[in-house]
Amino acid sequence: MGKKVSFVILYIIVCSFSYSHSYAWGLTGHRVVAEIADSYLTKKARKNLKKILGNESLAMSANWPDFIKSDPNFRYLNSWHYINFKGGQKIDVLKQQLTTDTTANAYNKLLMLINELKHNPSIDKGTALMYVRLLVHIVGDLHQPMHTGRLEDLGGNKINLYWFGTPTNLHRVWDEQLIDYQQLSYTEYAKAINFVDKQQRQFWTSNPIEQWLFESYALTESLYAKVKEGDKLSYRYNFDNVEILNNQLLKGGVRLAGLLNDIFG
Repeated sequence: MGKKVSFVILYIIVCSFSYSHSYAWGLTGHRVVAEIADSYLTKKARKNLKKILGNESLAMSANWPDFIKSDPNFRYLNSWHYINFKGGQKIDVLKQQLTTDTTANAYNKLLMLINELKHNPSIDKGTALMYVRLLVHIVGDLHQPMHTGRLEDLGGNKINLYWFGTPTNLHRVWDEQLIDYQQLSYTEYAKAINFVDKQQRQFWTSNPIEQWLFESYALTESLYAKVKEGDKLSYRYNFDNVEILNNQLLKGGVRLAGLLNDIFG
């Protein structure tokens, strides 16, 4: 009886902690995206970013927006990490939401950051540093499928599952557990998946940001279809989804480099 009660308490604690949109891609995933982006920066973009970041690497800058979530002064940034849509929507409905939704979501704030960094010559260094960190992070967020997940379940946070016997939810599986299961450092991970030809890079970077969202949303819908409440995920789920995971990380890195080269290069 005591063991059963303890397990229930553990389940509640884990799921309560996970009922947020925090740590998209986890620490490792965000660094992988940024490390891949770093490999495709132009010399000019790298030089101009150095003026802002100083000795801070692009990979390290990627985690700042999650690290400061414990500071109440930055609580207003919480909604910048995601954009939720209702399930089963067609592209034209999603497009309509993007044109009418004025809330502080990942899409609207990414557009703001790009505009400020590219077109505001009076921006001070401290603000520029914060904006670069946020931009790097949000691009990663938008390639984590569940950050464009269904509004009704908070992007998979309310879909309770088990990952190798540990209570979790669908959002957290894609935030960190699937990545962490690969047992690679962020530099090892980036090197392992960073294989893409110039033509593919040009295609991905030519896609408008709206297209990134539509892709992630479509992918999210397929991920919802693969699980049901209470499913026990393990080796097979990893086998079936690791290629999708790696493609999203790679695509996010290439597109981040495209944005940074456009702004700073």
